[in-house]
Parts: sequence; structure tokens; C-alpha cells
Amino acid sequence: MDRLPTNDAGRPSGRPSGRTPSPAPSRTSSPDLSPSEAPLTTVAVIGLGTMGTGIAELLARAGREVVGIDISEAAARRAVTALETATARAVRRERMTERERQEALARFRVRTELRAAADADLVIEVVPESYEIKHEVFTALDAVVRPDTILATGTNALSVTRLAADSARPERVLGLHFFNPAPAMRLVEIVSSVLTAPTAVAAVTALARDLGKEPVALGDRPGFVADGLLFGYLNQAAAMYEAKYAAREDIDAAMRLGCGLPMGPLALLDLVGIDTARTVLEAMYAASGDRLHAPAPVLGQLAEAGLTGRKAGRGFYTYEAPGSGVTVPDALTPDPADRAPAAARPVRAVGVAGSGTMASGIAEVFAKAGHDVVLAARTPKKAEAAKARIARSLERSVAKGRLTGQARDEALARIAPAGTLDAFADVDLAVEAVAEDLAVKQQLFATLDKVCKPGAVLATTTSSLPVIACARATSRPQDVVGLHFFNPAPAMKLVEVVRTVLTADDVRATAHAVCRAVRKHPVDCGDRAGFIVNALLFPYLNNAVKMVQEHYASPDAIDAAMKLGGGYPMGPFELLDVVGLDVSLAIEKVLHREFREPGLAPAPLLEHLVAAGCLGRKTGRGFREYAKA
Repeated sequence: MDRLPTNDAGRPSGRPSGRTPSPAPSRTSSPDLSPSEAPLTTVAVIGLGTMGTGIAELLARAGREVVGIDISEAAARRAVTALETATARAVRRERMTERERQEALARFRVRTELRAAADADLVIEVVPESYEIKHEVFTALDAVVRPDTILATGTNALSVTRLAADSARPERVLGLHFFNPAPAMRLVEIVSSVLTAPTAVAAVTALARDLGKEPVALGDRPGFVADGLLFGYLNQAAAMYEAKYAAREDIDAAMRLGCGLPMGPLALLDLVGIDTARTVLEAMYAASGDRLHAPAPVLGQLAEAGLTGRKAGRGFYTYEAPGSGVTVPDALTPDPADRAPAAARPVRAVGVAGSGTMASGIAEVFAKAGHDVVLAARTPKKAEAAKARIARSLERSVAKGRLTGQARDEALARIAPAGTLDAFADVDLAVEAVAEDLAVKQQLFATLDKVCKPGAVLATTTSSLPVIACARATSRPQDVVGLHFFNPAPAMKLVEVVRTVLTADDVRATAHAVCRAVRKHPVDCGDRAGFIVNALLFPYLNNAVKMVQEHYASPDAIDAAMKLGGGYPMGPFELLDVVGLDVSLAIEKVLHREFREPGLAPAPLLEHLVAAGCLGRKTGRGFREYAKA
């Protein structure tokens, strides 16, 4: 996924589906249907900003008669121009014929008064995220549209129930949450209040499917599924930046490279609009009372200053012009000299302690980069088995054309298996990748302290334990640093460089130099639970579990929402089952213990599944069941 655009309400998106919408059915073609069940052939779209224009284009190209309404004549003209441009581009790309283009343009007309919606079967409002403005629109529509007309709000932050209750026809009001760009995005969240008639939901769901969308039916709560999970994560990223825990570039790079996301959270906040994000979070906090949803103060400060992101030309980043996506250096842009200081210690020989997947992967990374590697395990047999695993991995790379046979042989020749840490006597860097148990790691570091030569850098790959606790097990805590590789180490580009309060400057510099030498991307962070990636990822996963626990949505619906609406490579429940529910629970407990936030407490449903032995793919059952290997 190479981009993550948003709509006017700040909703993220992913890739187009490639599906061609069906032509509109005639409203008179199904005389046996009740008005609410009849096909929706004429649609009014109120608010012709980016999202409203996109929805209008989608509908017109799918054969619907579309009335675009905006109080601004300039906005109406821009909408017509946008549709002309988009359809011309579609013709050039052979996605529609010139005749189909002319027919679509003929089906779209623009007006500046609400009475133009009088004959619509469905009205979709996409006006600014203000209850007062939306209430005014719905009140005016009550006096204009037919009794059977369905009224849909495009909000993702305000209460659909409140808008419905204030309407003269609450049973006809629902939420219709498209994602931007509407013609391309597959997800549509259809939101019912307790007052919404099932026939209205059925009619809109049928329309969404006919448009080539994937509708997800939901109840009314701020953010629904996609934004409800996304904005909590974005808020925590903003708070992390505000606390100066990590630089903005490092936070964004960590989530892109560590989680495979199309954009980092701070860049996404700039794209969404910082003021929009603040509005959504305020609504979420009002409903949940969860402090993790209370907008980070920096969001308010930026919004009040008019630094609302790309649209203003400046937010967390600075852009070359308002509306541009091209960043330019500013006072916060890191100096490359700071990333490559001259004080790095030389590293030629590397010791890797451990025999599991991570240890083998790290040893492979260093060996392929030309380092001599000592791979030490508890026994010579385990060390040989780890080297054999590396050999198989290298062979797969040769088979895929990513590595030559000569390079494979040279890398393997650089790896010396050993059954004792005594073999680390001459290494310049010792990396431990043993069990995630503090007592085990401390004992290992005490041994490394005795075995390794003076000046050797000692690194831990822990993902959840305090690096300082490992450092204090030695007589040289200044030489200890965290190097958190991601699995699989040969493929994942990210390494979190974790500096304790005692880590020496040249040790941090050495860590960066080593990462670059093995073609990894280092990001700096302090020594606290979760570092960057896990501290942002696992609360998001935990919140997804809470949604299921509260019977708000199913794992399938949530996974679909995050993949189709958020551009995520995996849904949260797919990822939980891959990571392992026991591993996830352990990390969430560490985060809760460190930060003492009630909202970080592990979801009871997750605890119950772990207690039942349902740990994910490795046991054949987690949030889903899997065929046994």
C-alpha cells in the first residue's frame, strides 16, 4: 500500500477494489417492493467538498441520478469540473467509454438550495463535522423530502442517534460512512441508531453492494469501527511525540517499517487534519471517558494556532504549500550529521546468543552483511541446528533469485556455531536473543560482562523488558543498548535503538552505524515499555478485542474495516492470532503496569482465551479456528 488518502472528515483509506459498479435499477422495475425497500435511483448529496464530490462521482458513474447541493456556487462548479476530470481520466485509462462518460455527466446536476432534494430517494449529507450545521440541514430536509426518503449522515464523530431523534422521521435516518476517495474505496460503514428502520438499512446496504462496496453494519458510537480504532492510535502517537519520547520521523518510520502501514501516524494526522482529529477524539472521549481518547494537548495547540496539517501547509511537518503533500525541512528536521556521528566504535565480529528464530535471523543478517558471526546456544547441537536453519533460509533466498549461490556460501562460512558464551571473547558486538524472561537475560548479561573484551557493545533484543535492568547486571552499563529487531529479521527493515539513561553516546552511535551497515533503518527511543511500535500497536489491538467483547462488531467485520478502510495489511484479529494471544497479553500487561492507564488494562476476553489455551495459529484456535498442519 503506497498511500493513505483521507476524506473531509479525516477518514483513512487504502486501495481501490477494481470492481465495476452496476447500472442503476429502475425504481419502477420492482412494483412489489415497499417504498423503503425499492431501489434507490435518485440521490442527493449535500456538501460538495472532496468527499461529497467523490460520492457524487461514484453514484453518477453507477447509473444513479445525482443532485449535488452546496450553498457555494464555486464549490458546485468545482464539483462539476472534478467529475469531468475524473471521468476523462477514466476514459484515457480505458475504464469507461466516452459514451459512458457523457451519460454519467448528464446524470449529475448541481444546485445551491436544499429544495432540489425534493424528489430524492436517498439524501447523503457530507457537511462539516458540526452538530449545529448537520441539525440545521436535517431540520430543513424534513420540510422538503418525501416521507419515504432515507436521510444519511456522513459523520464519523457525531451521534447518529441524536441527529435521528431530532428529525421528524427518525426511522429514516442512518449513518453512511464512505472512505476517501469514495469511487475507489471498498468499505462503507452503515450505522443504525436504535430508531432506524431495518428496511432503510436494507435499502442502503443493497445500494452499497450494487456500487461495488463492502458494507459493514454497525451500531452508533463515535468513530464506529475504523476510526474508533484508528484515532485512539493516532492520539497516542501525538502524545508520544509531545512527551519528546521519540522524534516525529522516528515515530512515523517505526510504524511504517515495523507494522507495514502505508503512512506513519503523525503524517496521517497532518493528512486527516489536526482539527478534524481533535473533533473526533473529543466525541470519542465524551462517549467512553477513556483518558486515552482525550485529545493530546498538542493537537489543541496546533489546531488553535491554525497549524492543521497539509491543508494549512504546516502541522507536525512543514509542507511546501497549503494542500501539498511534499514536506520541506524545518527547525525540527534532524541533521544528518546527528545520525552518523564519527564516534562509533568499530564492529567487525558479532556474537549472537540464542538458537531460536530471532537469533538465527539476526545472525543471518550480520553474516550476509560481511560480519564474522559467532552463534552461541546452550549446547553445540542447538547451535548447529540454528546454523542449519540459516542455511535453509539462505537457500530459499537463492531459489527466489535474491541471493547468489556464492553469496550464500560466503555468508554460511562466516557463521561459527558454539555451545558456550566463552566464544564471545573477541567479538565487538554481542547481541542476545534468548527467552523474554528478565532473570534469564540478567544472568546472560552477567556472563557477557565477564567474557566480552573491554569496549565491546552489549545489546539486548527485548521487546518488552527494561533494558536498564539488563545493563545493571553488568559492571559496564554504559556499554549496553537495546537493538529491537523485528521478525523475520532478514526481511524487516526496522530496528528500534533503545538508549538507557546510562548508555554512552558512542554506544548509541555504534548501534546506528551497525544498523546502517546491515541495511536496516534505526529509530531512537527511550527505555520504557513497548518502545515505539508495541506501545502504539498493542493498545490498538486491545481496543479491537474490547469491541468484540462488547458485542459491537465481529472479528470479521473489524478486520475488514481496518484492511479496507484503513489500508492495514492485516486486520487486528488476524494479527493477534499470528503474534500469539499469550504474547499479546504479556505485552499488554507490561504496558498497563508501566503506564497505569485504566484504558491499557488487557481486555478480559483476551485473558479468558489465553487461560483456555486458545493462543492463535500455533494452537489451531484463537479468535478463529485453523486447520491443523
